[in-house]
Amino acid sequence: MIILPAIDMKDGCCVRLQKGEFSTVSQVADGALETARDFEAAGAKWIHMVDLDGARAGVRTNFPHFSEVIGGGGLLVELGGGIKTRDDVDAVAGSGVARLVIGSAAVSHPEVVDYALERYGAGRVAVGIDCLDGRVRTAGWERDSGLSGLELARQMEEKGVKILVFTDIATDGMLSGPSFDQLAVLQKAVKCDIVASGGVTTLDDVKRLRDMGLYGAIIGKAYYAGTIDLAEAIREAGPQQ
Repeated sequence: MIILPAIDMKDGCCVRLQKGEFSTVSQVADGALETARDFEAAGAKWIHMVDLDGARAGVRTNFPHFSEVIGGGGLLVELGGGIKTRDDVDAVAGSGVARLVIGSAAVSHPEVVDYALERYGAGRVAVGIDCLDGRVRTAGWERDSGLSGLELARQMEEKGVKILVFTDIATDGMLSGPSFDQLAVLQKAVKCDIVASGGVTTLDDVKRLRDMGLYGAIIGKAYYAGTIDLAEAIREAGPQQ
């Protein structure tokens, strides 16, 4: 299982939210590049980055910071937030990211997913499924899409999506443990590789996700709060791809 330590960016700062609420924003690190280098020193091969301004308002003000990380070392960058159009897909893919994550557009403009898959291949494209009480939320988690997470997952699998990033919003940033039951249901519903996001708090969480056979796990708040040792988590997860 790959471990993807996370950096969320808002207004040029490395921040974390609780349950996706922008009113809870707090800065957790000084700079994206320095934090990414710490991740790499701990043995990470991937980094999960989110453009919160892009997700909420569709503006790519944090892009210089992402570009700095992309060009600054050996980490493979997975980037989501604000990828809403074909032009956005091309801009993000052209920046050198290893994988782009399409969120709200998978619901509102599914043709954007088709375009990304056709142009860049399934290996460079993931779809983010962000759920609250089992229902997909969009626009920076502020709107109910009317779809269940399983409905969206099956739709994306039919399109040829191979990687899903599943977030239970209720656990995100809460240090309360992942939604193991929802992840298990999702695993049975589709054959896609699944990345668990939200609530990963302890080394035992990492071990349990690994033993479930998940493709990846994102570690965010737990790293910054010191509840998990990143190097130890990476060792337990196994060889990083």
